[in-house]
Amino acid sequence: MMSFKTKLFSKIENTIRSLDVENISLERKTTLQPIVDFIQNKTTNDQQIRLNFICTHNSRRSHLSQIWAQTAAYYYNIKNVTCYSGGTESTALFPAVATTLMQIGFQIKTICVGNNPIYAINYSENELPIIGFSKTYDDDFNPKSEFAAVLTCSQADGGCPFIAGAEKRIIVTYQDPKVFDHTPQQQDQYKERSLQIATEMCYVFSQIKS
Repeated sequence: MMSFKTKLFSKIENTIRSLDVENISLERKTTLQPIVDFIQNKTTNDQQIRLNFICTHNSRRSHLSQIWAQTAAYYYNIKNVTCYSGGTESTALFPAVATTLMQIGFQIKTICVGNNPIYAINYSENELPIIGFSKTYDDDFNPKSEFAAVLTCSQADGGCPFIAGAEKRIIVTYQDPKVFDHTPQQQDQYKERSLQIATEMCYVFSQIKS
């Protein structure tokens, strides 16, 4: 029987192919290198790769990082990768994040409504969806050991000097698109931040030798 690799949804794949991965600055590549090293070490030793992206409210940047990292791992065919996200406190996934991802081609279904909705986020028709909702970084939904903690905002970096169970603590901060909420620039700024994170996560996984 012929086997084949399931593909990303075409719009997402086209977006990834359009990213300017090679022109990330040397300074930024140096910032991302600890993630590359962590993943490469786990890949070389055929171990599970767990990345927990952490921001203050787990509402924007940490979700975008989790979703794009999981998608990039799949695109570059890096096995045994599971990406998570969490905050120093839980709030809710901001609706503009879901809207931005849907415009890029992710299929998103709300599976629970309320103050902290739960979303099923699909990047491929045959892969398990990413379950997106706001939670603390040490929530039962997240790993307790053998993971890298990736701090995506300076507040989380300052608020989490020690993260129990993390094998590695990595700081990769992004500007918060929240400052443009409810302004005419909101849509463009969320798209810009999403594409920046997509570019950097694709760079990370493109560096891994399997």
